[in-house]
Amino acid sequence: MQPHYVTKWLGKVAVITGASSGIGAATARKLASQGLKVILVARRQDRLEHLAEEIRNNGGQAETLPADLSKESERQRVYSQVESKYGHVDVLINNAGLGWYGFGTEMPWTIAYEILQVNITAVVHFTLLCLNKMRSLGSGHIINIGSISGSLPSQGVAVYGATKSFLDNFTTALYRELTGTQLHVSVVRAGPVFTEFDEAVASLNGGLHLPTEHIGVSAETVANRIWNLLEHPRRVVYVPTWLSITPFVENTFGWIIDRLGPLLLRAESRRK
Repeated sequence: MQPHYVTKWLGKVAVITGASSGIGAATARKLASQGLKVILVARRQDRLEHLAEEIRNNGGQAETLPADLSKESERQRVYSQVESKYGHVDVLINNAGLGWYGFGTEMPWTIAYEILQVNITAVVHFTLLCLNKMRSLGSGHIINIGSISGSLPSQGVAVYGATKSFLDNFTTALYRELTGTQLHVSVVRAGPVFTEFDEAVASLNGGLHLPTEHIGVSAETVANRIWNLLEHPRRVVYVPTWLSITPFVENTFGWIIDRLGPLLLRAESRRK
């Protein structure tokens, strides 16, 4: 896993949350292959250790920091350990996220609360911690993994979609604040991706399978776009690119989704 070529990121420190599988794991492999030191953060220590060993065996540098990001003390511990060892974070990939698919009226509050803590609170907390040090250094890049559901409100994912709308707003505001500096904040608006996310969603209390479970791009495709963002910073990218029409679809055809969307949710409810 030797770097393909020398870049400004060679030897830099990247913290990746939700790194135990899916987009997080694919991104860790990609960044390590380009010479970054990757810090893997997630709950499942066994998965993290396996991935770190794989990266090291391929010539990369990886360290694991198991943590439950829904807890403030755990987030603070992760940041403090990274800062103590490396001094600062050069790249932060806020990828960890939880979801739930089903009727909002049937969603347990305990699940909604945890989604809010991981998808919003953890992102804001880590971002502010890292930005503070990045400002003093004059460089750094934070990438938030969003979703097209953030700009295309959909039945069944009321809370999840709302958290992604928050990420869009939060990222855009920070991006504009940092214009003219060497600090960058970006959001990846991803469509369906082939990962374990659907199984995780369906395994939660009362959750259903996502209607998009059989379509999507690979996690590696998203990881490649994340790397491209680091090399060529901008505010937002869509994966796949054609999904950039999403805001237009909502504004123009939202009334159709109002009528047809609920039918998908009812159909999935009956299938379960």
